[in-house]
Amino acid sequence: MIALSLAEIATVVGGQTYDIPDPAIQVTGPVVRDSREVEPGSLFVAFVGERVDGHDYAADVVAAGAAAVLASRPVGVPAIVVDDVQAALGALARHVVERLGATLVALTGSVGKTSSKDLLAQVLRRKAPTVFTPGSLNNEIGLPLTALSATDDTRFLVLEMGARGIGHIRYLTELTPPKIGLVLNVGTAHIGEFGGREQIAQAKGELVEALPADGAAVLNADDPLVRAMASRTKARVLLFGEAEDADVRAENVRLTPVGQPTFTLHTPSGCSDVTLRLYGEHHVSNALAAAAVAHELGMSVDEIALALSEAGTLSRWRMEVTERPDGVTVVNDAYNANPESMRAALRALAAMGKGRRTWAVLGQMAELGDESLTEHDAVGRLAVRLNVSKLVAVGGREASWLQLGAYNEGSWGEESVHVSDAQAAIDLLRSELRAGDVVLVKASRSVGLERVATALLDDAAVSSEGQVSGR
Repeated sequence: MIALSLAEIATVVGGQTYDIPDPAIQVTGPVVRDSREVEPGSLFVAFVGERVDGHDYAADVVAAGAAAVLASRPVGVPAIVVDDVQAALGALARHVVERLGATLVALTGSVGKTSSKDLLAQVLRRKAPTVFTPGSLNNEIGLPLTALSATDDTRFLVLEMGARGIGHIRYLTELTPPKIGLVLNVGTAHIGEFGGREQIAQAKGELVEALPADGAAVLNADDPLVRAMASRTKARVLLFGEAEDADVRAENVRLTPVGQPTFTLHTPSGCSDVTLRLYGEHHVSNALAAAAVAHELGMSVDEIALALSEAGTLSRWRMEVTERPDGVTVVNDAYNANPESMRAALRALAAMGKGRRTWAVLGQMAELGDESLTEHDAVGRLAVRLNVSKLVAVGGREASWLQLGAYNEGSWGEESVHVSDAQAAIDLLRSELRAGDVVLVKASRSVGLERVATALLDDAAVSSEGQVSGR
């Protein structure tokens, strides 16, 4: 964080200081909520959770070097006490970004937020120091913590914004007012909470409504609900996509033999070829989104194309591709799932697995409400249409709908199986995998299917160690 004294912070957040011997002491380290992340000069934010109360760690974090604790009650060590810790954290973030000379870029969408954010960050940091949201910390706590990690030399601040209802993104834009707003798509993620795609579009569009007149709204030309958001902003509009009228577009899109997208990138300043290191054609849209923002910020098409072609995966469990020594390829995409991302992952599996045996180990897509049965059934059917060799549906009712969709599409039980949990899936794979197979693992985060991918890779590591020791 930029250096601020404890007295300054107390004024910004409207708090009272307790047990602080010298209010001029500065916070020079990161602002953290996890006591394990404390460094000398940190500000520790004490939240009260369902199982853990951060106030209980106050003495430990100060002993570890924290300058003070942001708390809702005195804790016997240097502290700034406020009525509402979350509101205080947001106020501090707003103060810091107003003092920065950085350009704030915010992005949202139903699917692809984290992958697009990671691509954009890797492109922009070639131009200037860039701070961006780690992983998917895109809510009212994670977003201000990211903003507060910016320093005096930060020039670009890239913030992912998530929403579970109307007004959520509006609130986040009040904490960190963006100059550039990027909307990727409007899908069905969390549709059970929102009530429909139109309501999701209403929520996502709050981002472009918050942009200043001298800002830019970067919108997906291929998504009608996103394209329509152009009427909801006073900022300049820049379109990206494969549509002919897109300002930043892709042509001649195809996949390499291993399933990596390659295409010609067109921008208003010229064109250049891109071959991504990521897997699946769905990443073309993510790359175009990043390219459009980079173009808006003054990067040349050749700079953008090179940066995209060299960018990798920064966030775990998102199409992580690992090849075992025995030739089995494990695709760990188990961080989260919704119908759009599930379809994209299955198509990527089909492309990667040409001429090889493919496995789709799939679990529940959460928060789909009344659409849940239909969407799970459709994913099961798609797996069959894409000629996935074996669908392993993991879990309870929703998994049974996945398997039923595959059965009704024509697998007749031979290419699909329903198992109770992750361990059952691991046992099945251990007994039936053979060299050269490709395994996709994907479900909503709550299912915990990353355990399947981890077990398969751990098996390979143990086997490899055994081979070495036996020589």
